[in-house]
Amino acid sequence: MATLLHIDSSVFPAEASSSRCVTDAFRKAWQEQHPQGTVIHRDLAASPVPHITADAWSADYAAPREHTPGQSAAFAARVQLIEELEQADAVLIGAPMYNYSIPSTLKAWLDNVLLPGRTAGPAPSAQGTPAVVVASRGGSYAPGTPREGYEFVQNYLKAVLQGTLGLDLDFIVPELTMAPRNPAMSELIPLYEASRERAFQDANAKAKQLAERLAA
Repeated sequence: MATLLHIDSSVFPAEASSSRCVTDAFRKAWQEQHPQGTVIHRDLAASPVPHITADAWSADYAAPREHTPGQSAAFAARVQLIEELEQADAVLIGAPMYNYSIPSTLKAWLDNVLLPGRTAGPAPSAQGTPAVVVASRGGSYAPGTPREGYEFVQNYLKAVLQGTLGLDLDFIVPELTMAPRNPAMSELIPLYEASRERAFQDANAKAKQLAERLAA
């Protein structure tokens, strides 16, 4: 049966996080198609992975027998994350926009799994793995909007997940999530509600389509 690697990075609990609500809907739809399948869930807010250190970085450039104890421990932790990615049949990532970019915990995960000569390079080890990113944001940064130039989530993740890791990338984008909480955005609530409903529909549809694709 298929394995889904599910990564959440929102600092907020499910009921207060748009990205978690949508990834949860995707996961439930996936599990309906794969009741005997495996889900590896990493909550990077609850259990952050280590940021890259000199030991973790330098260990890749030395033979294992030459590793210091610090290098061995740091590299082993990095390899565990890489193996989870390599073993996944599909990847689901919740990536809310914080200060125009991704959460630092998600950046730390990416820094760990990007390994030249293995996951990155001419033949990335996870190349072709389908990946869906739920890129929620408080406002709108769509083409043609005043803040289009501040969009550093999708642009960055396209470069890393698709351009470097070689994943088959798709996005779900719930936007204007601050509208119900910010009086200055109250007139945008209908647009927020439409975006939220569309995100849930996309999550269900993409999860089922992906399940059918992997079962074929």
